[in-house]
Amino acid sequence: MSRLIRIAGLLLLASCGGGNHSAPRNLDDACSILDQRPAYYSAMRRAERRWGVPVHVQMATMYQESKFIGNARTPFRYALGIIPMGRQSSAYGYSQALDDTWDDYRKDAGRFGARRDRIEDATDFIGWYMDRSERKLGLSKYDATSHYLAYHEGHGGYARGSYNEKAWLMRVAADVGARSELYRQQLMMCGRG
Repeated sequence: MSRLIRIAGLLLLASCGGGNHSAPRNLDDACSILDQRPAYYSAMRRAERRWGVPVHVQMATMYQESKFIGNARTPFRYALGIIPMGRQSSAYGYSQALDDTWDDYRKDAGRFGARRDRIEDATDFIGWYMDRSERKLGLSKYDATSHYLAYHEGHGGYARGSYNEKAWLMRVAADVGARSELYRQQLMMCGRG
């Protein structure tokens, strides 16, 4: 009987742990992040080889979008301040990809089993999206600021310059660019750049 209880306990424990979705410690240190989560570096290097988007640009984007939390979601909206009306958007996972954009990625990249809460898939998505931004909008893959604006506004919104009317978004994009440069320098120092 005790063996059956132990097995049931292990199965229950295993069913609760769908993966490590918590954020690494010390998000201001790229080397520390990658030391804590070696799988992140492997995934980002694969995406860099496939799509040409540098690791530091991927990291800065992921920091802004989810703080490296694999199951991140947007907050709920409320009517009258108390009645839940659903989430602000369908954005989910490390990359905060929207449902429709994620579906486009899975079809276009041939990754039908991809999940937004898996680091390998999220980094590949970021690389895919930024590769499309380079082709459609002429953005350098090293320009994290412009890529973030295109990532946030979509290719059409970026082309129309919709971000120019959003001072808060311009500040956020500048922060992404600064973080990308910080991460680039740190990765050089620890031999990963």
